[in-house]
Amino acid sequence: MVILFFSLLSCLYLCSSTGARWDTQAGVITEARLKELTPAMPVISVRAVPNDRQETRNIYECPLYKTKIRGPTYVWTFSLKTRERPAKWVLAGVALLLSV
Repeated sequence: MVILFFSLLSCLYLCSSTGARWDTQAGVITEARLKELTPAMPVISVRAVPNDRQETRNIYECPLYKTKIRGPTYVWTFSLKTRERPAKWVLAGVALLLSV
């Protein structure tokens, strides 16, 4: 099994048309605070997990894009924990951006 670790430091932002942010205490995606359009994400550690051991309950498959222009700038999909139904974040258009 190959394990990949990297950090995007301060260049990774959580962006949404209706607003979302990462709650560092709870470790889940939550509603954004007022007037906070692109809150910064903490450093993300990526590791490989076999499909049979992967969590699927309360996980939002969040797309990562290079820029605000989505479509052709798609890079990756991150599995983010949530207390809400994942459909809420899909309908809100929540995505991770590498640059704002």
